[in-house]
Amino acid sequence: MTATIRTERVTFSAAGVELVGELRLPDRPEGSPAIALTGPFTGVKDQVTGLYAERLAREGLVTLAFDHRGLGESGGRRGHEDSEGKLADLRSAVSLLTRRPEVDPGRVGLVGVCLGGGYAVRAAAADPRVKAVAGIAGAYNSPAWFAEQMGLDAYRAALGSFLDHYDEYLPAVAPGGGEAAMPGDEPYAYYGTSRSASPHWSNRVTRGSLHSLMTFDALGAAPLLADTPLLVVHGEVDAYCPPELADELLGRSSGKKEMLWLDCHEHIDLYDVEPYVTRAAQATADFLHRHL
Repeated sequence: MTATIRTERVTFSAAGVELVGELRLPDRPEGSPAIALTGPFTGVKDQVTGLYAERLAREGLVTLAFDHRGLGESGGRRGHEDSEGKLADLRSAVSLLTRRPEVDPGRVGLVGVCLGGGYAVRAAAADPRVKAVAGIAGAYNSPAWFAEQMGLDAYRAALGSFLDHYDEYLPAVAPGGGEAAMPGDEPYAYYGTSRSASPHWSNRVTRGSLHSLMTFDALGAAPLLADTPLLVVHGEVDAYCPPELADELLGRSSGKKEMLWLDCHEHIDLYDVEPYVTRAAQATADFLHRHL
């Protein structure tokens, strides 16, 4: 289906922080299925989540893309990754959707892209109001996996360094191999260029944010999804969100689950590159219409 879309700016609060988002409302009867979207590390609503929100709204889903606390137009500590705060943001986003007259409160789901994939899983595992969850190029972080890959002593040393410099800022991305929270050419190819152009995105993040990332456990939430339907869309090649963790997430979940592997060349192919975005969005829309 291809729906006519109306966009509405909304504000709502989560744990005392004001959040700003955009609702996309298809022209269809009341009682529609709805989703909230959560996206990449440092991302704002007019980047990746906004793109997917538009695509999914045109498939007949009410969508909410919003700026998490500390990012974009929302309130909160600037450029700081607050894991528990972001989970509170998602709970409030679900609450907003359940109160909308256009939405059937029993047909609400979550969609996460990149780091948002892990947040969507954790949020769905703790919120029975979420009836389906999808991750696209998801980062299913696991502290135990990080420690195994790095070596426990190196992992703990990294955490100590982040805590020692918790309030300092560093660039989110940098060219030419410069120090950055998201190092390397690939993140810079998206955030450091016109591909991600947004007046609301800022190229800085606290070092404490890296402590949050390295201690956030998304993978461990998989068994707690119970019978919540799960879709995992992932690139066969992904240097930033390991495919093995996407596969492990699916294996640990016990409910209805679906997997779509795409022949991507880079992680950021699923941010804005065709045909990958269309294939991911269509698979996600089909999944949500089956389960919401």
